[in-house]
Amino acid sequence: MREQKLSPVEKIKTRSDGLRGTLAKSLTDEITGAVRPDDHALIKFHGMYEQDDRDLREERAAKKLDKLYSFMIRLRIPGGLLTAKQWIAAHHIAGDFSTGVIKVTTRQTIQLHGIMKQNIKPVLQQFNLAGLDSIAACGDVNRNVACASHPNQSPLHAEIHAYAAKISNLLLPKTRAYYEIWLDEEKLAAYDETDPLYEDRYLPRKFKIGIAIPPNNDVDVLTNDLGLIAVVEHGKLTGFNIAAGGGLSATHGNADTYPQLATVLGFVEGEANTLKAVYEVLTIQRDFGNRNDRKLARLKYTIDGMGVNVFKSELEKRCGFTLSPVRDYVFTHRHDQLGWSADHEGLWYYTLSIENGLVKDDERLALKTALLEIAATDRLHFRFTSNQNLLLAGISEKDKPAIDSILDAYGITSRQLLLSGMRRNAMACVALPTCPLALAEGQRYLPLLLDKAEVLLNKHGLQDDNIIIRMTGCPNGCARPYAAEIALVGTAAGEYNLHIGGDREGQRLNQLYKRQLREEAILAEMDNLLGDYKRERQDGETFGDYTWRTKLNDRD
Repeated sequence: MREQKLSPVEKIKTRSDGLRGTLAKSLTDEITGAVRPDDHALIKFHGMYEQDDRDLREERAAKKLDKLYSFMIRLRIPGGLLTAKQWIAAHHIAGDFSTGVIKVTTRQTIQLHGIMKQNIKPVLQQFNLAGLDSIAACGDVNRNVACASHPNQSPLHAEIHAYAAKISNLLLPKTRAYYEIWLDEEKLAAYDETDPLYEDRYLPRKFKIGIAIPPNNDVDVLTNDLGLIAVVEHGKLTGFNIAAGGGLSATHGNADTYPQLATVLGFVEGEANTLKAVYEVLTIQRDFGNRNDRKLARLKYTIDGMGVNVFKSELEKRCGFTLSPVRDYVFTHRHDQLGWSADHEGLWYYTLSIENGLVKDDERLALKTALLEIAATDRLHFRFTSNQNLLLAGISEKDKPAIDSILDAYGITSRQLLLSGMRRNAMACVALPTCPLALAEGQRYLPLLLDKAEVLLNKHGLQDDNIIIRMTGCPNGCARPYAAEIALVGTAAGEYNLHIGGDREGQRLNQLYKRQLREEAILAEMDNLLGDYKRERQDGETFGDYTWRTKLNDRD
């Protein structure tokens, strides 16, 4: 472990008094809608980001007004599982305190935007009454643990899915700051906040964990800092292949930053050993990660600096056991199967496509109202997918007609039948107007671009092809663009880099194809690529595999 010059955020963490900082005082400051500068970093550990409406910046500046500050709150929902009552609570909290939109994220949770500072405590207190919290949903800690979403993937889904909550609880910070600041819990002198995992430094950067059940890679497991790939043999969960070092964030113009898929290190058997290995991967990142340059602080850079073999040896030393050789596994797809399906117990599931994860009512679809009516039946639960979609889950045969009738009444069933394959598999990040890092549009623009791209799909007879397209407003990769068959990564207002060549199973990153394209050029390139793909593809060849084979010069 080398001595490092600490970044400003590292100093804020260590002097924060267990992530308390001056947050309590920031909340009472009525002069601004923001929190104090140091608290801006600390509030992330409580599941929040301070934001402002960038659409209104110039107008407010001209009137000599402060930025219109607000907060995004993200919940901690391991594996993306909510009860119907919890969904109803989220519906009303969103309506009372936020923009009204419920955003399903790419990590199987929900977040609300536009919450004013004075409403943070009421929001978190109401979520607490519903059995929900935002602890460690952001910040330099383990984030929401993602897991394969659909129970029909395996009869062992429940057993595997339970690991999401176990890992989440294992890796929670020990400080009671969240409870004291937001839930008015009295500080308990007898409570020991000693944190053997995070100490007073926490991690150098955010940390993401995903659990996959082959053959479906719906969680994009290799894009995580730490991935667990379930190994089922003879109808029994025998353990997990451990993968480490994934991460898609990068910075334009900084060659030291790059997206990367995780390396599969070995196999671990049994719950105790699995949890031990997970825990010790974090301790290595805590001790060896870069605390000087936050752009180089993710686990992928730690492993690349150490070397995979050295990292693996350090992990085995800390675990006290040796990883076994990697067990065989195969991924064949990673999309969500929309519509009705049943699991091995005969329970029904309806997978609902939600464009970019935005649950709202608009002139096309009263989706938010429909889901409230469905939740009010209290005959199901809700599961979020890593593709920003929603499963209406655990529905009995006798209750299925009631749910089906609501879906039909709101036009949801008929709408889903009309979706192109590309739109079914599209994702975009939040981007403008609230993300401070966004260089270009994301979720507001992708649906409009897809309207025009679908004309091209129809022209080439590819409307049902499940081509995976993703868009982000900057290179940080929140919608996992570099793992898509087609990616549009924002470089400036209205301009995007075009990446192509990712595979459909999530085991190969795409590559940069053309730089800084505006809409007309994007559509022209897509027209050419889709036409060539239609004419020249081999039997069974996907768009990503075709473009990798024929359009990219710098292939491995």
